[in-house]
Amino acid sequence: MADENNLVLGATPELGEIIIAPEVIEVIIGIAASKVDGVYGMRGTLANNVSKLLGKAAHGKGVYLKNDEDGLKVDIYSYFDYGISVPKVAMAMQERVKQQVLFMTDVALSEVNIHVVGVVAEKLEQPTLQELFNDEEENNE
Repeated sequence: MADENNLVLGATPELGEIIIAPEVIEVIIGIAASKVDGVYGMRGTLANNVSKLLGKAAHGKGVYLKNDEDGLKVDIYSYFDYGISVPKVAMAMQERVKQQVLFMTDVALSEVNIHVVGVVAEKLEQPTLQELFNDEEENNE
C-alpha cells in the first residue's frame, strides 16, 4: 500500500500498482531544470552543500513539490547566468520540466513556478604564474 505522500500512477488488479515517491519527481525536475542553457545552478540548503562537499550531488535541491486539489505544483529556486534573457530562460525551464516529468512519470504538472534568486557573473580566468612571469620577462628584454 502507498503512503499518502507517494503518487500512485496506476493500479490494475492483474499487475499491481505503480508508486513514485515525491523525491524521485524532485530529482527529475532538478536535473531537467539545471540542463537548460542560462541556468547557473539550483538553490540548495546547508545539507545539500555538505553533500556536495562529500562528493554527492543533490539534484532535488531548490525544488519543492505541493499536491493540492488543483494538481501537482512545483516551485523551483535557481540562479541564472549573467547576460541572458531571464523570461526566455524561465519559460524554457517551465517547458522542459513539464515535458520531462510527463515523459518519465506520466504525471502532468499543473504549475511550474520559477523563482530567480540570483544572477551569477561569469568568472574571469585567472592567469597562471607562467603567463604572468613570461610577460614580465618579455618586457625586460
